Amino acid sequence: MLKYSDVFVPGGFPRHTYNPRDSWKIEDQISEVKSNLCKLVTVTGHTKSGKTVLTRKVLPLNESVWVDGGMVDAEDDLWTSVLEQLDAYTEHHSASESGSSSTISGKGTASANFIVAKGEGEVGAEHERNRSTSAGRARKVSNRVAALTALREANVPLVIDDFHYLPKNLQGGIVRALKPLVFDGVPVVLIAIPHRRYDAVRVEREMTGRMLPMTIPTWDEKELSFIPTKGFPLLGIKVPDSIAALISKEAIGSPHLMQEFCRGIARHIAQSKTKELALDFDPSPIYREVANTIGRPIFEKLAKGPRQRSDRVKRTLKSGGEADIYQLVIHALAHLKPDLVTLEYEDLRAAIREVISGNIPQLHEVARVLKHMATIASTDQSSTPVIDFDESDKKLHITDPFFAFYLRWGDVSST
Repeated sequence: MLKYSDVFVPGGFPRHTYNPRDSWKIEDQISEVKSNLCKLVTVTGHTKSGKTVLTRKVLPLNESVWVDGGMVDAEDDLWTSVLEQLDAYTEHHSASESGSSSTISGKGTASANFIVAKGEGEVGAEHERNRSTSAGRARKVSNRVAALTALREANVPLVIDDFHYLPKNLQGGIVRALKPLVFDGVPVVLIAIPHRRYDAVRVEREMTGRMLPMTIPTWDEKELSFIPTKGFPLLGIKVPDSIAALISKEAIGSPHLMQEFCRGIARHIAQSKTKELALDFDPSPIYREVANTIGRPIFEKLAKGPRQRSDRVKRTLKSGGEADIYQLVIHALAHLKPDLVTLEYEDLRAAIREVISGNIPQLHEVARVLKHMATIASTDQSSTPVIDFDESDKKLHITDPFFAFYLRWGDVSST
C-alpha cells in the first residue's frame, strides 16, 4: 500500500502524479536539444511551475550533467561540478620506461659469496640483475578547459538550473565559454524565470539567433486537478471533484502548491480514519498551514528589511496599529493579493493609499525599499528570489508563488 508521502511529493519528482501535459508537447520540444540542435536552449517558467521536473524527465540526472545555479558563487564552481560529474581531470600524465638485464651463472661452494647453500660440493645458479629508467611528462589545464573538453568528448547535455541566480558578470563568461560547444551540437540548456529569459543574450550579444526559447505555460486549473484526480485513488481515498477544483483555484498555477494541498488533505483524512472527504470540507486550515510553513520565513525577512542603526519612522495603518515603511509595503502587497505578476509603481502606490492613514511615502522612498527587498530576496539571506525590482522601469516582479500565497493566507499583521 502506498503512503500519502509517496504519492504527493512537493519539491520532489512526482513519480505517481506526474502530468506530462501532452497537449503542449513540451517534452518533445525539450528532447530536440539532443538532436544536434546547435542552439542554446532556454527553458523558462514561473518559480515552482515544474520547469526542473519536466526537464529532468527528458534529461535525467544519470544521462546529463546538472548544475544548480544557486550553488555557483564563482565561475570555477560550475566547471568543478562538471568535472566531478564526468569524472574528468585537469592533469594528464604520460610516462615511458627503458631497461636492461644481465644473467650471471657460475659454480661455487657453499662458502661462495653470491650463493647460499647447505652442504658441501659444487652448486650452480643463475642470478639476474635489472636496470631500468623512466621518464614522465605532465600537462595541467584550467578547470574550464578540462570541463569543456570533457563535455565535448562525452557529448551529454549540460543543464544549468536557475541560471538567473548567477551574477551577470559570471553569466557572460559562462555563455561565451559554452558558445563553441553549442556550435558543435553539444546540448546546453539554461533554466530561468520568465523575465530573465533573455539574460543569455544580454550578456553575450553573439548568441542572438543561436538561442531557442522554450516557455513552460502556466498551469490551468484542469491540469492542476490532474494531481488529486490521479493521486487520491492510489491511496484508496475519495475526494469530490468540487474540492479538487476548489484547491486548484488557490494554487496560483503551481503544481508544487497543489502537491502541498493534496498532502495536507491526505494527512487530514489519515488522522480522521476515513477514506472519503466530505463535500463541505473547508481547506482554509490547510492553506494557512502551508502559508506559514513555506512562505513565512522569507516574508519575515522582507518585512524586517536590512539592518540599520536608527529606528524607522512608524506610520499608522487604517486597520489599526503602526508599521514602518518595509511593513507598509508588505501590507500593501497583501491588500493586492497578487498572482505571479509584474506590478507598476502606480499599482503599489494605490494599494499603499488603501492601507495607510495619512500621507503616503515618496516615490524614491518606496523605490529604495523595493530595491533593498529585491537584494534580500536574491542573496543568501533568502533561499528563493521571491521578488525582483527593475529600478529603471520602477516595476516589481512577483516571481514566487509561495510568497504570493502567503500574501493571501499568511498573517501579515504579525510583523
